[in-house]
Amino acid sequence: MKSQYLRYLWTLFFGLVVVFALGSTINYLLNTEYINEMYLHSQVMPTEPDHIRFSLMVSLAVTVGSIMTVYQNWTLGWSRWLIVLSTVFLAFYQHLLAVRSGLITFYALSVVAIVWLVKAKYYQVIVKLSFCLLLLPILSFVCFPTFRNRFHNTREDIGQVNRIRSADNYSLTGRVYSYRVAMLLVKENMWLGVGNVDMEQELARKYKETFPTIRTTSYIKPHNQFIYLLVAFGIVGVVLFTTCFYYPLVWAWPRPAPLLIAHYCIMTLSFLAEYTLETQIGLTFSLIFLLLSLNGLSNEPDQDYFWTPV
Repeated sequence: MKSQYLRYLWTLFFGLVVVFALGSTINYLLNTEYINEMYLHSQVMPTEPDHIRFSLMVSLAVTVGSIMTVYQNWTLGWSRWLIVLSTVFLAFYQHLLAVRSGLITFYALSVVAIVWLVKAKYYQVIVKLSFCLLLLPILSFVCFPTFRNRFHNTREDIGQVNRIRSADNYSLTGRVYSYRVAMLLVKENMWLGVGNVDMEQELARKYKETFPTIRTTSYIKPHNQFIYLLVAFGIVGVVLFTTCFYYPLVWAWPRPAPLLIAHYCIMTLSFLAEYTLETQIGLTFSLIFLLLSLNGLSNEPDQDYFWTPV
């Protein structure tokens, strides 16, 4: 596709995320007390799609908005200020939503941006950005009950890790025990795994053998894409997946591709906390934006002298 069409698609994505974030914020304002209470019980305000994948989309949209602002040829006049305001809104919304995956990717991308600014020697911008990044969580803690409640809930969750029965009620604790069970299976089937079809049955067997006090309703698959693949397909499967998935990034290097790098950062961090590619929305989100970025890199030079959004 031409650069012009790629810019349209990225702008459409950015606009849709802003619209859905606004809808979610309005819903929060209409149900403030109920939603605030949800965050004390490891629950999150409803979003479309699910809150984890949407938080990743918000992080990517903040990146897109920032790039739109930096590359002034992409947006001109009043539209540029609209992009700036929308990007700032999304940054605050990410803290209102207070999903751990979204917050981690947001700050990880901020660090990547600072590294890029250091290389470009934009020292004044680095100071301003660093100040904003330090101030943002403080303001969020003071102003957003969802962020504050999520912080307290996470701290309580971490404190329960050594109590096996807590896996029934705490999400992080449940994940820790899912990793332990998964690694026991990996030791038995190191090279080729147990197979994706038999994984649930094998995990349930190992849960009963190792942690019999955990309820069967709390049995979960390992929330980590690499461990998930290690259980399903063994070391061979993980090596094949890693080689194939990250090959485009190696192929693109060292050409400037900020959106490609940003999306790989988001997906990699997501892999560490979720089996992202095992859901339809996760797989679709991963592939569409990787392919859009690669499309921009694959294009022959056209008559469009604007920056190609890769």
